[in-house]
Amino acid sequence: MSDVHSEELLAQVAALPALPGVYRYFDAQGALLYVGKALHLKRRVSSYFHKNHGGTRIGHMVSKIVRMETTVVRSEAEALLLENNLIKTLNPKFNILFRDDKSYPYLKITGSAQAAPRSEGPGQVFPRMAYYRGAVDKKHRYFGPYPSAWAVKETLQLLQKVFRLRTCEDTVFSNRTRPCLLYQIKRCSGPCVDLISPEAYAADVQHAEALLRGETQELLQSLEVRMMAHAEQLAFEQAAEVRNQIQALARVLHQQSIETVSDKDVDILAVRVQGGRACVNLAMVRGGRHLGDRPYFPVHVEDAAAVFAEEEGEGLDEAAAGPARRVEVLVLEAFLAQHYIGVPVPPVLVTSEPVDKGLLEALSEQSGVRVSAVHQPREQRRAWLDMAQQNAALQLARLLAEEGSQQARTRALAEALDLVADDLDALTIECFDISHTAGEATQASCVVFHHHKMQSSEYRRYKIEGITGGDDYAAMRQVLTRRYTKVAEALRESGGVEPPSGRGRLPDLVLVDGGKGQVSMAREVFTALGLDLSRIVGVEKGEGRKVGLEELVFADGRDKVSLGRDSAALMLVAQIRDEAHRFAITGMRAQRAKVRVGGSQLEDIPGIGPKKRARLLQRFGGVRGVASASVEDLLTVDGISRELAEDIYRALR
Repeated sequence: MSDVHSEELLAQVAALPALPGVYRYFDAQGALLYVGKALHLKRRVSSYFHKNHGGTRIGHMVSKIVRMETTVVRSEAEALLLENNLIKTLNPKFNILFRDDKSYPYLKITGSAQAAPRSEGPGQVFPRMAYYRGAVDKKHRYFGPYPSAWAVKETLQLLQKVFRLRTCEDTVFSNRTRPCLLYQIKRCSGPCVDLISPEAYAADVQHAEALLRGETQELLQSLEVRMMAHAEQLAFEQAAEVRNQIQALARVLHQQSIETVSDKDVDILAVRVQGGRACVNLAMVRGGRHLGDRPYFPVHVEDAAAVFAEEEGEGLDEAAAGPARRVEVLVLEAFLAQHYIGVPVPPVLVTSEPVDKGLLEALSEQSGVRVSAVHQPREQRRAWLDMAQQNAALQLARLLAEEGSQQARTRALAEALDLVADDLDALTIECFDISHTAGEATQASCVVFHHHKMQSSEYRRYKIEGITGGDDYAAMRQVLTRRYTKVAEALRESGGVEPPSGRGRLPDLVLVDGGKGQVSMAREVFTALGLDLSRIVGVEKGEGRKVGLEELVFADGRDKVSLGRDSAALMLVAQIRDEAHRFAITGMRAQRAKVRVGGSQLEDIPGIGPKKRARLLQRFGGVRGVASASVEDLLTVDGISRELAEDIYRALR
């Protein structure tokens, strides 16, 4: 194997230290192939290059290595954490990777739980609870994370029923003169109009936090003591209020099946592998409440599992001393190492597979929380795990069914249009659409499809300028020219040879939303740029503009094609076309709104800084209120001179 590698690379391998560390392999194009960790870097890495791996997956990978990077660390735990940070960041081909999705939502309570003086503002005196997604800070309190937005909103409703905490924005709160509907339906205690004292409200906030932490028994006892104290003082109305809280809380505990066992915060993880795909189903228990679950689907499972199996068989994997580890264990450990990089880890993990102790120690070291894992749970934990395993199986079955249908649609389209595609996974389609309202805020959208699904990270919007309002043909000419001019230049530089990826890569199919007119415009652009006309296809509305009757129009002179209402190929074309239209519409509306309210940003007006902006928003309840205010109204705000008021008035109208 060493005869295919450069002397420089082999010398680098020979010079490696006998220390723990992480290594990375790169191919000739600079793409990352593999990230691994080792207790003994020299012994581990040398074994790749001094053995003949034949035609195995590991042999295929090693034959591509032209460059290597290594990082020495102090311990195995550090190596494990660095390895998975790099995997998550750099997306190597031969490692199991869990891609980041949306960040987790939290329930946020503003300010302090202690009663604060009124000078501190409504967020401190009467803390607000709200749905929150983003970075957390120390100014407020956050509970979670929750597996879904629904779980947060359901918890907010629970707290409203029992403790009647406010959810309104501070600007709304400060400008109310009478209680809102939430007070009328007994979901808020009316702090905006002083229907509850700051001290009583602070007590409700503390009780709400106790419920969120799972301190249900302590909370019930505290409320009972409070009720009896009111009764002894003959304050029967206050005692009745607390009694109602206890009854509401008891109903909630029963309806929500909140557990009163010792488990407060637990993550339950179940793994299922089938058909080359895997699913990790993560269920969350917070404060004794089962908040729901979320499925995760890693990529590169087949390649990574095959490489690992060959490493085990050839004695390359130092961590695999003992019985061979199943693919499910590899997937679970990859999830634990990558998922908890940016998410708080609870003290207890209930898992469907055994977890390596070294991984748990690394998680504990990273988080500062002593983490333990239970592989064969009993009683309530067993019920949680069984539910998570069932959901993992269902989610994986759904994924396989969807992928099967998606691949079938891609294949049907390739066959219907005679597209030559050696690899259907890599078949790439770009679709363009134009959107405006009576010529205002014209935008073009470009959406991208490959690997059998829409690739939202590759979408682009183009602001169309310098054309007559409403001229869709000119807009299409402009966006296609801007999109493909650099591609044409790169192709000319390379002699017409398309690289497998990069700036010189044309999509296999260019869809334009429109008939002969738009296709003619696309043909003119491609002819001027010297690009292949056969890739242009227009999606023309059918008779009566009915869905399913669309026809495909070609730029290279071929006759129109009507695929038929039940065609899998037409379903895919319609999906891509509709996504381009949706993306264009949302961009156009945002641009139009920005135009009509002076950029929607008060900070864009000279003389308006954060403090003046805050005063204006608080006084008028939002940008729309500021925009509708007269100059005289604006002058009533502290710090706003007549000259500045006139500037604001002009800018927002």
